Amino acid sequence: MPLAGGGVTADNLPAVMTERLPIAVLVSGSGTNLQALLDASADPGYHAEIVLVIADRDGVGALPRATAAGVPAEVVDWDRYPDRHRFTAAVCDAAAAHGAAALILAGFMRILAPEAIRRFPNRIVNTHPALLPAFPGAHAVAQALAHGVTLSGVTIHLVDEEVDHGPIIYQEAVAVMPHDTEDDLRRRIQRVEHVRYPEVVDAFAAGRLRVDGRRVTWDPS
Repeated sequence: MPLAGGGVTADNLPAVMTERLPIAVLVSGSGTNLQALLDASADPGYHAEIVLVIADRDGVGALPRATAAGVPAEVVDWDRYPDRHRFTAAVCDAAAAHGAAALILAGFMRILAPEAIRRFPNRIVNTHPALLPAFPGAHAVAQALAHGVTLSGVTIHLVDEEVDHGPIIYQEAVAVMPHDTEDDLRRRIQRVEHVRYPEVVDAFAAGRLRVDGRRVTWDPS
């Protein structure tokens, strides 16, 4: 789930990069999308460098993944802050202290306050396990099954002032099988995310994305 506040302008996208774009990856869970990004960024030709992993609580599975990869990790514990605004400021401060120029949400389950977009305008990317605008929010997989859809999928998007709403960068459909459980469908969606999210982050970091209103186009590689 992403955040609230701010707007989208093409001027705030990364320019075509000659060096790697420093990014902070925000996590709340086991970190399988983080692992995909860590694996991709181990290639020196990848256009993003993970300079920090930020978790919203201690003990999540994503933290050992960062440690194993030699990437700094910090916990900005949601429960230690009196409100969303101070939590958001702490997240942004941690990212900025490590030189991050963008925030990549990888299973991050907190809604950040408007300050995040103000400080990282058009430089926050999220992946969501549904074909937005269908099924926004934290329970997209369960909602898709309950609704009886035959197709769900992955949406990777820029973050704007509404939850799971910003300009769509990439979508890919995933079939819903007749006897799928929530875990079955989630696993198939994640297999797509683990391939496509690193590709999108690479294009974003390389300055290959262009935004016109709600439409995002990719420059040729």
